[in-house]
Amino acid sequence: MDREVSAAEVQALLEDEDPPLVVDVSSPDEFADGHIPESLNVPLDDLVTHLGRLSGAAHIVTVCPRGEASIQAARLLEAYEGTNAARIESMEGGLEVWDGPLESGADEWNPAEE
Repeated sequence: MDREVSAAEVQALLEDEDPPLVVDVSSPDEFADGHIPESLNVPLDDLVTHLGRLSGAAHIVTVCPRGEASIQAARLLEAYEGTNAARIESMEGGLEVWDGPLESGADEWNPAEE
């Protein structure tokens, strides 16, 4: 993991012309209650089986409700061959400190489309 980034830094990164891939490692229910727009829901318990969704990303920011599970996720991603060349960061403090926009609803990912 490269480092932890503040919620304000993540907001600024998302406004860039090349924003990071935001990976929310919350449970599906937590994700449905509120998540950063356009983030992917890959629950921490399922991260290893869904690593293919993240392969090739140049910059990944992991998030979770409180900023703890996202650190574990970032460390795991750092070791994965498909993402080990990426810049990987965890959002400090989690969604509890996020004051940007939130969306509700489930992740629309369909494993049959991979």
